Amino acid sequence: MRLSDLDILVVEPPAPGWGGRYWIFVKLTTADGITGWGEVYAAAVGPKAMRAVIADVFARHMAGENAENIELMFRRVYSSGFTQRPDPTVMGAFSGLEIACWDILGKIRNRPVWALLGGRMNDRLRTYTYLYPEGGEDHARFWIDPEMAARAAARNLARGFTAVKFDPAGPYTIRGGHMPAMSDITRSVAFCRAIREAVGDRADLLFGTHGQFSVPGAIRLGQALEPFAPLWFEEPIPPDDIAGMAEVARAVRIPVATGERLTTAAEFAAVLRAGAARILQPALGRAGGIWEARKIAALAQAHSAEMAPHLYAGPVEWAANIHLGTAIPNLLMLETIEAGGGAFHQALTGHRLRWEEGFVIPPEEPGLGIAFDEALARAHPYRGDRLHLEMQEAPCDYARGNAFQGGAPRRD
Repeated sequence: MRLSDLDILVVEPPAPGWGGRYWIFVKLTTADGITGWGEVYAAAVGPKAMRAVIADVFARHMAGENAENIELMFRRVYSSGFTQRPDPTVMGAFSGLEIACWDILGKIRNRPVWALLGGRMNDRLRTYTYLYPEGGEDHARFWIDPEMAARAAARNLARGFTAVKFDPAGPYTIRGGHMPAMSDITRSVAFCRAIREAVGDRADLLFGTHGQFSVPGAIRLGQALEPFAPLWFEEPIPPDDIAGMAEVARAVRIPVATGERLTTAAEFAAVLRAGAARILQPALGRAGGIWEARKIAALAQAHSAEMAPHLYAGPVEWAANIHLGTAIPNLLMLETIEAGGGAFHQALTGHRLRWEEGFVIPPEEPGLGIAFDEALARAHPYRGDRLHLEMQEAPCDYARGNAFQGGAPRRD
């Protein structure tokens, strides 16, 4: 089971591109010819530079190692450069490679990954999706129109979803936390009201933000949303201000969720110790991989916190989330992209991942349980140099209002 070869694919999903501008897949092969697939979540450097980071992490810390020695390889990477601290780019590279190791281990043992993580705890895994426009709708208007969002929520309720996420309170700027414009608060309330009226008590509302507010700004917004009983208030302030997030959690009667931009158990433990959040959202392609996420789940369990693995990426990270979610007792729900991940997700995995009326059914096939379509992935290379997701430089506009285009990447 010695790790021998690495291949890296940077894939551009076809329009509309839900899931980001590109996805980074890694293929590991052992000396005896067993292959495993993994996925690296969004990085802070461009795709060419990220390729070099992934290749360096593999060559320096993993090549020639037994694929079973995941903890040993993690400690090498975590300690690299005399650091012994979380590094989101380096740990992101390792995360994708680590997921591929689990795919290999499951294939060698002829068992699904969840069976190697403690066995099956959950037979059906609840899922949620962002609200997305349909093909004939005005995409630009969709992100600021509460009635269009309500119709999308009703569509997803009919498909079987019992939770939907939306994030109308932009902008996401490089300037750190800001006070929301009153118009952003008004729009957010209108979204919650319209969606709640559309779904009643048959679905939860998940209010998304991406760390864009100051502490008092997040409190103002969160308190305005309380009458609509969202299940969570996601990352309302920048993720590194744990004390500030705990202040928001104490002041707002909506559970705070965070974790998309955190990495390793060290950062999640700090969140739990501070009481900053009771819903954790690790992105397995950044947080350290499957084994590190299993540790995070155990920490969360000890703090009466729940897990809701994040997904704004491709289907290999989704598969990793499914195996983790199958094995843990404190799963709240999994993020997915539309019903079953969307057509491109399903095609890349060989249509092996089953989504049925709002729930994922754990796979029984060995490894991650997917038949990755390498030819299809290679037929959609990403040739640009922009980042997976990008924040705007302009500040919040208090005069003319703000509009955030959801998770839709602008085409290069």
